[in-house]
Amino acid sequence: MTTIDHGAAVAAETARLVTTLRDADPTTPVPSCPGWTLEDLARHTGSVQRWFTVLLRQRVQQPPRSREVDLRLPARPEGYPAWLAEASAEAGATFAETDLDAPMWAWGADQHARFWVRRMLFETLVHRADAELALGRTPRFDPELAADGVDEFLTNLPFAAIFAPKTAELRGPDRTIRFTRTDANASDGGSGGGDWLIRLRPDGFGLDPDAAADPIADATVRGSAADLLLLLYGRLDRTCTRLDVRGDDELLAHWFANSAF
Repeated sequence: MTTIDHGAAVAAETARLVTTLRDADPTTPVPSCPGWTLEDLARHTGSVQRWFTVLLRQRVQQPPRSREVDLRLPARPEGYPAWLAEASAEAGATFAETDLDAPMWAWGADQHARFWVRRMLFETLVHRADAELALGRTPRFDPELAADGVDEFLTNLPFAAIFAPKTAELRGPDRTIRFTRTDANASDGGSGGGDWLIRLRPDGFGLDPDAAADPIADATVRGSAADLLLLLYGRLDRTCTRLDVRGDDELLAHWFANSAF
């Protein structure tokens, strides 16, 4: 179990995004989110935070029938940074008054309230990176936070078919893909131990809980936790020279064509 304070990280990542947006032109295109501007990015991120906050307050026990939320959108584009900061503050207040270990419906693997805090964190972190990329900046991540993001993505992807239907194509006759973090502290196992083995089976796919038991995968991608996170979210191409990619390229092509989150 990770020791990362996901709630505190949500606040920190939102603050970084707000700072990035505050002095930027809201009509700036966001290449990593085709068709979006920075205004669209801010609206989406704040809307997701408010939606997840409502779910946590209600502590829903089954899939909600509606996603209607009082978003209180700002009247002008320049109002989005402050609006986003308000969403983060509301989320933080809800985290503080919620038992995050309480059972709760979630679309992913972890059926507890904490799922939504962790999911909110990486939704925010990735879109903070999108904003920075749109402005020609290089996103920076805390390595342990990035590793936790890799683990969160790979753990929950098998449950994401409701909004990522192509994941249904991730099948195979016992084919394996290994993602290995190259910047892990040897004395700290970290999230997923820094080594994640995905196994494609005829009936589905998912993380193999004993990655070490199968040391040779059909395809392997090695890189820093930050680069693996950007790769999995489609913000970095597997041909990037910072990555060490080996093995079955057709298998990797199949994975990345069908694992968009």
